[in-house]
Amino acid sequence: MLSIKAGWIEGVRQVPVKRFGPRPSGFEISLIVIHCIALPPKHFGGHYVDDIFTGCLDPNAHPYFKDVAPLEVSTHLFINRQGRITQYVSFLDRAWHAGRSSYNGHKECNDYSIGIELEGSDDSEYTIDQYKSLKEVVALIKQTYPAIGNNVAAHSEVAPQRKTDPGPYFDWSGLR
Repeated sequence: MLSIKAGWIEGVRQVPVKRFGPRPSGFEISLIVIHCIALPPKHFGGHYVDDIFTGCLDPNAHPYFKDVAPLEVSTHLFINRQGRITQYVSFLDRAWHAGRSSYNGHKECNDYSIGIELEGSDDSEYTIDQYKSLKEVVALIKQTYPAIGNNVAAHSEVAPQRKTDPGPYFDWSGLR
């Protein structure tokens, strides 16, 4: 049974990163944003997702990395293809996952949201293990931060001009 203590999920892999900031005062956690990531694109497994969030991605390890290695990005949670959950940033802090974004007329989603990355790509299905972990963690987050209510959105919803993830293969009914 998972639980949250001081913004961290107990019992999951934790890789604290330096790429985060304080949440602005007056903001309540009221949104979950679902993303997908694979590094390099369409390649699953390995350490590259950890590397990008910790700022250690070698730009020479793959041609694609030259453009993304300098990006200062982070997320609260990552769920790999086997359903393993990794937490990088405390929920009490502001992870850098959504970029310029807006949800229900409220700008800068990073200020009030929790970002969850699924290992995947826009053009592939997610695994049963991922949905199982995602459902469990979303229920826990909603219980801990009730202002979220039903506010769970795709990255493509909060940044539609820039992003397409988690893509058409994401099964929203599998989450709900």
